[in-house]
Amino acid sequence: MKNKKITTFQVAGTYIGTIVGAGFASGQEILQFFVYFGRKGLIGIFIITVLFIYFGYIIMELGWKLNVSSHLPIVRKVGGRYLGAFSDIVITFFLFGALTAMIAGSGALFHQEFNLHPLLGSLFMATITVITVLGGFNSIINSISIVVPFLVLSAVLVSIATLLSAPPLSEISHSGVERPLMLRNWLWASILYISYNIIPSISILGPLGKQAQDRKTIKNGALLGGIGLGIGAAAIFLTLYVNVDSIKHLEIPMIMVARKISPLVKSVYAIVLLAEIYTSAVGDLYGFAARICNLNTKKATLVILTCSCLAFLASLTGFSNLVKYLYPTVGYCGVLTLICLIYDRYKV
Repeated sequence: MKNKKITTFQVAGTYIGTIVGAGFASGQEILQFFVYFGRKGLIGIFIITVLFIYFGYIIMELGWKLNVSSHLPIVRKVGGRYLGAFSDIVITFFLFGALTAMIAGSGALFHQEFNLHPLLGSLFMATITVITVLGGFNSIINSISIVVPFLVLSAVLVSIATLLSAPPLSEISHSGVERPLMLRNWLWASILYISYNIIPSISILGPLGKQAQDRKTIKNGALLGGIGLGIGAAAIFLTLYVNVDSIKHLEIPMIMVARKISPLVKSVYAIVLLAEIYTSAVGDLYGFAARICNLNTKKATLVILTCSCLAFLASLTGFSNLVKYLYPTVGYCGVLTLICLIYDRYKV
């Protein structure tokens, strides 16, 4: 099982599932980083699609070449002793922060849609995430890649249903919408979005590249994965864009839009969203634990359990606050690592 190589579709599915989580599928990320900038946000969606393909490929190729099991060898190679150490700190910190956000997102979903206490949703997500990570890397790939198509399809269908009954985009005004304080303009927001998504994902994309059959599998997987992420982001953008006045203060805006279509659509999307939170949480916990210790040792179980308990406690901060402040902060820190990845790719 250890030596079994993965296919193009598994690479693409795992890539999408690693990026997509509570922030993406709920619409909270797309709302803050793109929708708040009006129609220019759609240009930003195109830019991040291209960058997802580009950075996904070079990171997985590095993982394939270096035969890595965590992000550390990659950031050391591209950043050297000092910048590599800085990138390592940023990635490790954000993996824990993102895991916290996924657990908080699950709590928010349980509370908003099922009228249950948020702690129940957070505890549920923490528990199934621990069980999956303890099962090893292959179980992670299988769990993530299976779920992914349902999110992209559901986001597209909700978008189509919304746009059929919405006014033309040109008639929609965003004049009363406040832009996030930490995001200067639509282009910088796009760069930060790529930064905070790609940099911590090195912890999964590197080992994923190691498991790929060959360089062609990596290239095609990055292409399909990037396009899938772009389609999903564009669908969510259009859905929220035409409903911005009614959803701008919600923790999980996509659920509200799905509810407008029908109660059944809302319930289905809530289940898909929960599944996507799970796939991202699994990737975050695996990446963090793999950096802290060798996952083939007995110590790994203690590290995984301790990390999950701490993230559960930190999730009490609240979901939208984590997206608003944590994500842009890590985005700023991660830009330097993106530059290092580009430099390493083309240096003589």
